[in-house]
Amino acid sequence: MNVLKPHLQTTIWTLLGAGASHREIERVTGIDRKTIRGYQKRFAAVAANSPGVSTDPGGQIPPPRPPAPTPARSPATVSACEPHRGFIEAQLRLRCNAMAIYQDLVDLHGFAARYSSVMSFARQPHEPEQFDRLEFLPGEEMQVDYGEGAPTRVPGTDRYRKPRLFVATLRYSRRSFRRVVWKSSQQTWAQLHEQAWGYFGGSCRYVVLDNLKEGVVKPDLYEPQLNSEYAATLAHYGVIADPARVRDPNRKGSVENAIGHTQPRP
Repeated sequence: MNVLKPHLQTTIWTLLGAGASHREIERVTGIDRKTIRGYQKRFAAVAANSPGVSTDPGGQIPPPRPPAPTPARSPATVSACEPHRGFIEAQLRLRCNAMAIYQDLVDLHGFAARYSSVMSFARQPHEPEQFDRLEFLPGEEMQVDYGEGAPTRVPGTDRYRKPRLFVATLRYSRRSFRRVVWKSSQQTWAQLHEQAWGYFGGSCRYVVLDNLKEGVVKPDLYEPQLNSEYAATLAHYGVIADPARVRDPNRKGSVENAIGHTQPRP
């Protein structure tokens, strides 16, 4: 006997209960009469073994089995970091790592959970990083940086080497000054600034730079220490240095883009 799907078995049982003949059921469902006869015997046997169910085909259809109960879901576990979400997200925007955040939570907020809790919480998606749009007047700010130049033949030899690529970009107009040097020093760094201002036709008010040794001796968020020669050059031209935060290239995105545009070109 063919094994029918549950809904077809229910159809046969319903039609048998309504008094339909095997021929009529075959016409309606397309199921062979031998199969219908076999299921009629099976239904009768099930009804005979089930208390309160008639063996007469005209009897009622056995009630369907109730669905299995849905297992209760355990309540979602709330992270121990949730009460400190605002503080943690603020520290993540400042690019603090999970260990630094954990230490601050313990020292400042009496955090009692483990470091792994902070690490897992910090890996979750949080609010997208936000940036303030800085507006500058023409010639007010210049961004400077070193990059790696394209392979160039060393003068007087047949060897090729990548020189250092100095780029100075005006924040307002995006106009750039580019110069390659084979050796860098504090004096070279200061001279490149003077050459850039000569190219632009005047000095700027602010210069944004990395915390590289040619310009910054001791990085600091509020009072960075510049090398003496570079500081004297800036003071002579009335320029204020604004070193970018460590690992924060977005502060000088204009010159970063100019370097990326220039590097692959010989």
